[in-house]
Amino acid sequence: MDWVGLAREFITLFVVIDPVGSIPVFLFAASGIPTNLYRRFAIRAVAIAGLVLFAFLIGGQFMLDVLGLRFGSFQIAGGIILFLFAMTMIFGDSKPTREIADAGNEPLAGAVFPLAMPSIASPGAMLAIVVLTDNRSQSVSEQAVTGGLLIIVLLITLLCLLGASLIYRLIGKTGVSVISRVMGIILATIAVDAVLVGFDTLGVLSVQTAP
Repeated sequence: MDWVGLAREFITLFVVIDPVGSIPVFLFAASGIPTNLYRRFAIRAVAIAGLVLFAFLIGGQFMLDVLGLRFGSFQIAGGIILFLFAMTMIFGDSKPTREIADAGNEPLAGAVFPLAMPSIASPGAMLAIVVLTDNRSQSVSEQAVTGGLLIIVLLITLLCLLGASLIYRLIGKTGVSVISRVMGIILATIAVDAVLVGFDTLGVLSVQTAP
């Protein structure tokens, strides 16, 4: 895999998982537990999210094949959904604000909801994983590289959660919101490109690869 493709996959995974955006969600979800359990709480959340995302990495393509769906169609649908997801990041409530609001008053389920899902293993991340690991165009080794990049992003997420209190004091709620919206712009660009590649896969139009 070339370095440009590698960087593109890493950025895609980093944006859809959004480690920084998960910091306020972690602080909210862990507010009802002793501080000495924060580390175990963060590890458990990242581990659960990792299991979900790797399940999509391994079985996502198989699910499409069983249903008889063309991968190009999935790329287009996934791109549209990612674009809508990006619009909510840019123009709606910020990612952490929205997920904290959805959590309501159930802190006991915090390790799974809203932290592991949908903050870390978001719907956008699940779609991105399947799009990035097409069995027809990528070898097992290339998909393993994607899995390695996913592990790196999850480790970065874990580090952000372990240092959540310090990071949140440094950048504040406004800083987290700004970063989330910038990532939304990047995700919107990636989503449009996914739609174009989907049309190219289906043979509807020919998309030139950037030099």
